[in-house]
Amino acid sequence: MTLTVRFFAAARAAAGVDLTEIDVPADATLGDLERALGAGHPALTPVLARCSYLRDAIALCDRTAPLGDCATIDVLPPFAGG
Repeated sequence: MTLTVRFFAAARAAAGVDLTEIDVPADATLGDLERALGAGHPALTPVLARCSYLRDAIALCDRTAPLGDCATIDVLPPFAGG
């Protein structure tokens, strides 16, 4: 499946882009997505470890959870030192 991944704040700076599209297997987990994104942007890997995520505007925290059928993942690093 093809996902649109939107990066915010420090994640956007590390990725060097506002958004990207990425193909992942239908059974991909959040952890799989993190590894795939890090492979394309090595500076992003340490940032992703601190990020939270929204899957089609719904919080997703468990990195072992399948992404399921979704279109957009938002990558949200801690804001304001949080």
